Amino acid sequence: MKAWGGRFREAPDPLAADYTRSIELDRELALVDLVGSIAHVHGLERAGLVGPDDAARLVAGLDNLGDEVRDGTLEWDPALEDVHLNLEMALADRIGSVAGMLHTGRSRNDQVATDLRLWLRPRIDLLDADLVALERALVGVAERHLDAVMPGHTHLQPAQPVLFAHHLLALVEMLERDRGRLADCRRRANRSPLGSGALAGTGFVIDREAVASELGFDGVTANSIDATGDRDFVVEFVGAAALAMVHLSRFAEELVWWSHPRFGWVRLAEPFSTGSSMLPNKRNPDPVELVRGRTARVIGDLTTSLSLLKGLPLGYQRDLQEDKQPLFDAAATLGSSLQVLAAVVMTLEVNEAAMLEAAADGHITATAVAEGLVDRGVAFRAAHHIVGGLVLEAETAGIPLGRLSDEDIREALRASGDDDAEALALHPDAPAKVRATASLDGALERCDVVGGTAPTRVRAAVAAARERLAERSRSDPTEPMPAGAHAGG
Repeated sequence: MKAWGGRFREAPDPLAADYTRSIELDRELALVDLVGSIAHVHGLERAGLVGPDDAARLVAGLDNLGDEVRDGTLEWDPALEDVHLNLEMALADRIGSVAGMLHTGRSRNDQVATDLRLWLRPRIDLLDADLVALERALVGVAERHLDAVMPGHTHLQPAQPVLFAHHLLALVEMLERDRGRLADCRRRANRSPLGSGALAGTGFVIDREAVASELGFDGVTANSIDATGDRDFVVEFVGAAALAMVHLSRFAEELVWWSHPRFGWVRLAEPFSTGSSMLPNKRNPDPVELVRGRTARVIGDLTTSLSLLKGLPLGYQRDLQEDKQPLFDAAATLGSSLQVLAAVVMTLEVNEAAMLEAAADGHITATAVAEGLVDRGVAFRAAHHIVGGLVLEAETAGIPLGRLSDEDIREALRASGDDDAEALALHPDAPAKVRATASLDGALERCDVVGGTAPTRVRAAVAAARERLAERSRSDPTEPMPAGAHAGG
């Protein structure tokens, strides 16, 4: 029997029924739907709408359905449209007509809005743990390679020397922002829509706050129209997931390049590499390539979610049935991508010598040389021009900056047109001082500011990251879901 069949004389057209059903997808919500229903029964009992005996029968029946969902023995009927009607009819089959009391004071509109929030909370908690696991993997590699030097790039061109650990900590910072966005989403999603009904609120005096508290919500939604049609939390989550995937994709792109033999900076362990069906020599970084590829899919999930809402009036519309596919896909894709990337990082082979050799290209200590001239009184713009000339001279001669002759350096200072530079050219130690600032160690040490790549700063940043992650494992700020709500995917 259709839950809404009394108003109609004809049965739904099979084509329309097939087109509008969602059970294949939304049965993912079964366990949280049952958790929400049990709390709703308790609310009905407190309001005197269901007697204690009937409430006990309803709760026992819902608990038993939960067991059937978990062990996979519940049979789903596509003719019943969705997860909500399937569970309600299955309950009626098991406990009889008392099951008809369950839907008192609620609509599928506030029911599914509640289910989605219940489903999302533990997913965010699990994703937070996955983000932390990847951070730990990155910090672990940074700790093992604290002194490794690599060329930092802008415009994909050699720019300045940086420590490899400093580069890895940049991704840790990005992941921390991802954690913050997910935590913000969780906080805003943690309001109960139950009691909002189809649109205007329930006509029964149900204690919404008590039901919300039982379900672990921070409170209730303030407007019934907004509550039933709101999917901001879906968009916010998928948006946070899309940005997190973009962060992973950027790092994946670097791993692909770094593992190329022309770079040779890193090598993915064999269990995280694949071969070619035709080319015997190949060792492909397929897992990280797929992280990069699946990022496009989660961006598509965000586009779908935004486009879905764009033209909808307030209140519930059937279009919102389509919110689940992008939500479920974004959560699953981000979770699996974080897990595989953490495993790749933990087993990554790092070639410090190849990185150091690459740091000799591109005259990447030029900025440090210019800053050294500024230390000795030369204006920065003049110093920039002088060092640019020295770089050109070194390129022409095919030598690094640190091997320029005394006369090359003095001539560049004299020809600058800057009085301070010309005076500096007369100092006997000027060429040696310039060459000293051209060393990798000297260039690294110069960046001794908070957030800079100076070795002492990086060591402190690695230690701070390790302590922050240790603190995270000592105290989990998120509240657990009610029993049973973590299952089902």
